[in-house]
Amino acid sequence: MANIKTSSNVSRGFNKTVIYVVCIVLALLSIMPFLIMFVNATRSTPEIQSGLSLIPSVHLSTNWDVLVGKTFSPFKGLLNSFIVSAGATLCAIYFSSLTAYGLMAYNWKMRQPFFTFIMCVMMIPAQASSIGFYQFMYKLHWTNSFLPLILPAIAAPAVVFFMRQYLLATLSMEIVEAARIDGSGEYATFNRIILPMMMPALATQAIFIFVSTWNNLFLPLILLTDKSKYTLPIMVSLLRGDAYRTEFGSIYLGLSLTVLPLFVIYFLLSRYIIAGVALGGVKE
Repeated sequence: MANIKTSSNVSRGFNKTVIYVVCIVLALLSIMPFLIMFVNATRSTPEIQSGLSLIPSVHLSTNWDVLVGKTFSPFKGLLNSFIVSAGATLCAIYFSSLTAYGLMAYNWKMRQPFFTFIMCVMMIPAQASSIGFYQFMYKLHWTNSFLPLILPAIAAPAVVFFMRQYLLATLSMEIVEAARIDGSGEYATFNRIILPMMMPALATQAIFIFVSTWNNLFLPLILLTDKSKYTLPIMVSLLRGDAYRTEFGSIYLGLSLTVLPLFVIYFLLSRYIIAGVALGGVKE
């Protein structure tokens, strides 16, 4: 029996070691592209073209001078990107959660056809409607505004689907009925009871929406014409506009500035996701 236990412990320890090694390798593979990007932000164009290196260079200030020497300000781009991304994220998660709650809490005749319609809209790529969307925004005189980049996030079919599936697993109608008996209004019930229950789902979708909106280049590029309203991805894309010389160091520096706020948002919201997973693990 002692030999069996010893061999079992050895096998279990070996399996744990293999798992740890695989996780470490995968973590390094995930971190490596970001490390190369940050290192290249300190290197000159000839150094970048000469090959890969993991050792930082001394050309960070030169790349920064090239970046701020353009006709746009990277700090203004950061502010514009944050306004658009934060506004779109708030609109998407709040109104999508409200729609999902309406699909769950109320039994009305067209509920299932309405949900089917939302799923059909989710299958339509955004690029297919871009021309009509631009024409519509042009008629509204919104072609040089942040509004067409923020307000359409109110209708986010994929987020509605995710929130509905989350509510299917977590929402208890007894809580809603108890709130109604206590005299709570429908919006008060949603804002004070349902939204805190959905915090892990809200945090998850907020990360995805913020990242996708922050990295969005297509719509801002066709809607924004004023340089003072350019988002940071547009500014980084314009760094390659020189036909005679491309400063790859400044491009990598601009990409590094683009990525840093995404890390901040992830670390701020990830604790809510972990808390939700832990809460679901002890739920009876």
